[in-house]
Amino acid sequence: MPIFSPTEITDNYMKASVGKAESPAWRLFILAVAAGLLIGLGGVTSSTAAHALDNAGMVRLVSGLIFPVGLMMVILMGTELFTGNALMITAALDGRITWGRLLRNWGIVFAGNLVGAVALAACMAFFGQLNIGGGDLAVYTAMVGAAKSSMPWMNAFVLGIFCNLMVCIAVYQANTAQDTAGRILGIFFPIMGFVLAGFEHCVADMYYVPAGIFAYLNPAYTGMIDAAGVNTAVLTFGQFVTANLIPVTLGNIVGGVLVGLTMYACHRTKTKKD
Repeated sequence: MPIFSPTEITDNYMKASVGKAESPAWRLFILAVAAGLLIGLGGVTSSTAAHALDNAGMVRLVSGLIFPVGLMMVILMGTELFTGNALMITAALDGRITWGRLLRNWGIVFAGNLVGAVALAACMAFFGQLNIGGGDLAVYTAMVGAAKSSMPWMNAFVLGIFCNLMVCIAVYQANTAQDTAGRILGIFFPIMGFVLAGFEHCVADMYYVPAGIFAYLNPAYTGMIDAAGVNTAVLTFGQFVTANLIPVTLGNIVGGVLVGLTMYACHRTKTKKD
């Protein structure tokens, strides 16, 4: 089956962005909650598989092999993901949607992603999923959350840029294909790559960090997490927002916009005015 060219993908995405921009707020929000949940499930499954491994390289490899299932579900189910929607800037640049509509979409989708991911984190922490390994998964979850909430601000920002470069490339590659297998293959390798590299994705972190916070708040795991020497001082929602969510989100916007600007400048269908 033939694939879409970069020019066709850019034009198709701009057309799809019009529908995204004009979608009712309630629909956007529901689809965004679903996307936050699905990306979070990628985090749940990858953490569960990797939590008992001692070698850091193997942890990243196993996580990278499994985490892409989250974006696969997001794209194939037609949900709304904030990081991918950074590519809507192409439609704004082309005059197909207003900048106000673009920001409206981003705001609603970001809020919905946050609700879905945090709700999933609470369910995993308080209803037994973190019991795996006799609570070792809870300790691992808290360690991941603490690490993400304690990195330098600029590190989180820069890692966010490179993460969404790869996520938006995955979205583009998925849209080259006209069949399910091709779309899955287009998604898999860039997402595996960003996980292997340790880049930062704001929606994934909406699951990882709250899950670590909730794990520590659950009395069943508090003592184990303390005994493991986790830096629990950073496991607060205030620290999460200021040290992780803000810089990673800004970096993700920059990374996604860079991909969108490049594709718009080089691959959109030229008109007479160009």
